[in-house]
Amino acid sequence: MNLLSQVFVAAVMATASLAASAAGFAWITVPADATGPALTGAVWYPSAAPPGALALAPFTLNVAKDAPLQGDHLPLVVMSHGTGGSALGHQDTAAALADAGMVVAAINHPGDNFQDLSLQMHVAPFISRPRDMSRLISWMTHQWPGAGHINDQAIGLFGFSRGGYTGLVEIGAVPDLKLGETFCVHQPDLPFCTEIKGPLPAFPPADPRIKAAVIVDPLSVFSAAGLARVSVPVQLWASEFGGDGVTPERVAAIGKGLPQAPEFYSVPGSGHFSFLVPCPAQLASARPELCKDRPGFDRVAFHQRFNAQVTAFFQSHLDPAQPATH
Repeated sequence: MNLLSQVFVAAVMATASLAASAAGFAWITVPADATGPALTGAVWYPSAAPPGALALAPFTLNVAKDAPLQGDHLPLVVMSHGTGGSALGHQDTAAALADAGMVVAAINHPGDNFQDLSLQMHVAPFISRPRDMSRLISWMTHQWPGAGHINDQAIGLFGFSRGGYTGLVEIGAVPDLKLGETFCVHQPDLPFCTEIKGPLPAFPPADPRIKAAVIVDPLSVFSAAGLARVSVPVQLWASEFGGDGVTPERVAAIGKGLPQAPEFYSVPGSGHFSFLVPCPAQLASARPELCKDRPGFDRVAFHQRFNAQVTAFFQSHLDPAQPATH
């Protein structure tokens, strides 16, 4: 996604209305440590408190802000946004998962989010993003005020676009960034294109705490051999027309390369941005290339089905009855 598009999408995501729900909502900050800078983001969680209007002009979020958490042994799902996106990029899905009894945490990836694009065109985020998600899991299961209510044996991951890449690395895939040379044909002067020609840092190891992953229209720099170590269940989504460097063929190749066949969905009529929440009317008018889907595709209706299928997948693979082991 180009810079202007990413900034716009982030603005939409930061202000778009949440689906009506009883989800509790709070901002979070994972402190900086020896492995990385502070991570800012948001968490959705089950709550008995009634939702209310949280004004983020010109929109309103329908959430129970800072309300008490309800439940024990709750599954945790962590979310990784696309390049230049934000922690609120899939807020409707997060709210649906919280409604279903899960805690959902998402952060802004440092150097690759709508407020800070300093590392976006470099190799660095391909290394740091998986580490960000592991740090988030550790903080949520030990330092977050509601950590004692989380079942740390029931952790899932949701990742979109470059976040899909992030999720695959987290569950054991080994990338080959030199496969990214195809993205450099028309932009050979990008720092990424220069950096992949030299020695590359080691990638973070898989995080064994993750028991299932939803991977959505992922950016792929994986060979079949690089996917061979993935052993957890995967729900894989592909748009029909792709976009932003993601192609249906590359996503399908990931599905074929995984040792265990994923629960695979190719969405007829969809483009890459169809997985983002529907845009408010005035923003759809301002940026139709990001908000307007192809004729006949109903993004609102699709998201209802998408969120239901994502929720069902995590419910089937993250056992809420299994006791936590803090």
